[in-house]
Amino acid sequence: QVQVVESGGGSVQAGGSLRLSCRVSGYTYHPRCGGWFRQAPGKGREGVAGINISGVSEYYADSVKGRFTISQANAKNTLYLQMNSLKPEDTAMYYCVASWNCRGAYPDEVAGYWGQGTQVTVSS
Repeated sequence: QVQVVESGGGSVQAGGSLRLSCRVSGYTYHPRCGGWFRQAPGKGREGVAGINISGVSEYYADSVKGRFTISQANAKNTLYLQMNSLKPEDTAMYYCVASWNCRGAYPDEVAGYWGQGTQVTVSS
């Protein structure tokens, strides 16, 4: 049973930083890619960042380019999202997804395994 568990969310003032972590376990074959999605109240889900297993290919939404960095641990069972220069519009529930179906570094949302989410709140 694949499990995806996020941690590291919280409240921060605008301009601050947070680091999200995501541990993936229970798989037989390593996911080919992983990523972070977010959803704010009343808004649609947005793909924020993705990375493939080799670490060569990365994806970032335009809204976070230059501020967020996705990475993975050497064992490749943990994903990180370093978020700098946070803005109030970054406030959302952030979800980690691990998938074996990928478009480059972008995980297939339907085929992927999702975590429960971690809340990020940025105040102005």
